[in-house]
Amino acid sequence: MKSSPFRGRGGLAKRIIPCLDVKDGRTVKGVNFVDLRDAGDPVELAWNYSNQGADELVFLDITATVERRKTMVELVKAVARQINIPFTIGGGINEIADADALLNAGADKISINSAAVRNPKLIDELANAFGVQFVVIAVDTRSIGDKNIVHLNGGRLPTERQTLEWILEAESRGAGEILLTSMDHDGTKGGFDNGLLKTVNDAVHIPVIASGGAGKVEHFVDVFEKTNVDAALAASVFHYGEILIPDLKRTLQGNKIEVRI
Repeated sequence: MKSSPFRGRGGLAKRIIPCLDVKDGRTVKGVNFVDLRDAGDPVELAWNYSNQGADELVFLDITATVERRKTMVELVKAVARQINIPFTIGGGINEIADADALLNAGADKISINSAAVRNPKLIDELANAFGVQFVVIAVDTRSIGDKNIVHLNGGRLPTERQTLEWILEAESRGAGEILLTSMDHDGTKGGFDNGLLKTVNDAVHIPVIASGGAGKVEHFVDVFEKTNVDAALAASVFHYGEILIPDLKRTLQGNKIEVRI
């Protein structure tokens, strides 16, 4: 069943992915999607993470401006010149032309979130235009009552979509990967939402990236052991040097979790 070429099962190494939220050309980080503070120059951070042994990077543009596309294209070009690991770019991609500009500038994958929920056919269009492996669907989820609900606009706007149902639709339309952020856990450093992640990972046939809640090395061990997701993403623990990627990978390896050293 789990035979997708993108699936990280069957002995493929687990991936460690720093995430850089970019606002006005700087990397920022908040708690539960608010209270942003500066975390440095995104190109310098990218270079540093590439040298540390990160497997991939994700850049999310969280600034809504008319100038966005030009700014992000320049950032992608600058990053592509500095690093030799794959990176994904997201934020403000609403049509084929947006994705085309970023992929042509050097991004390896594009990530869409709100635009996909508002116009699910966009997933089909992107997958048909560029290939499934280029399309990452980012899902921001928060529990409301006993349901996990998809949120838009940087987590500010709840939708009527239930998280698992939406992820399964996204997969059926051509999503190549799911970046799942638990907003209840985001920035709290209390650990990943392993229950939700396991439910989703068991239900889909494409890679799942865990996001939201990393605070210490043990949280990465837990998420891989308890959910078998393909990748784990974090931001502040990497940006502020609380966890160094070489140390993290050695610990994972020591716990018999396969990683690229």
